[in-house]
Amino acid sequence: MPRKAEITRNTNETRIRVELDLGPVEGSPYENKTGVGFFDHMLDHIAKHSRFGLNITANGDHHIDDHHTVEDVGIVLGSAINEALGDKAGIERYGSASVPMDEALATVSIDLSGRAALVFNASFTSSKIGAFDTQLVEEFLIALTANGKFACHVQVPHGQNDHHIAEAIFKALGRALRQAVAVTGTDIPSTKGTL
Repeated sequence: MPRKAEITRNTNETRIRVELDLGPVEGSPYENKTGVGFFDHMLDHIAKHSRFGLNITANGDHHIDDHHTVEDVGIVLGSAINEALGDKAGIERYGSASVPMDEALATVSIDLSGRAALVFNASFTSSKIGAFDTQLVEEFLIALTANGKFACHVQVPHGQNDHHIAEAIFKALGRALRQAVAVTGTDIPSTKGTL
């Protein structure tokens, strides 16, 4: 069964469209245009390292700031992941990856449990990466996990360069998702019989 989803969300603040193919898609084709350059770069890392086909377009109220756009992309992408997984029969369910990015190291562990939880143990040295608010990394992950209905633990034990820290987190997230969505069996990976 193709594991795909297309979701559109329009509000007074943003207009978001996500096209997702859990793949694995050869070459992980992606095109992410949110109007937030650094965020597009991070979404590209998720796509590349998860091997998802991912196309995201967003128009938001950037004259205020980028918060609504980043948060709402998390809402829609999380919803798309949850929809594309269907009943989750045969998936690996768990995924974990540690990714070094020069001096920074990030570990992301996820459980596609049907229950949302985020533990975010990472800090940045400044409030901005270029024009991007570093607080939006956690805000994106809150929205993603809440709507994707999965647990996500982020640990960054060390790192000095904020760009490297963020990039390590997003790459590790992509690789953890790749493991967790992989189809390796036929049954629901839970003693409950449902996820």
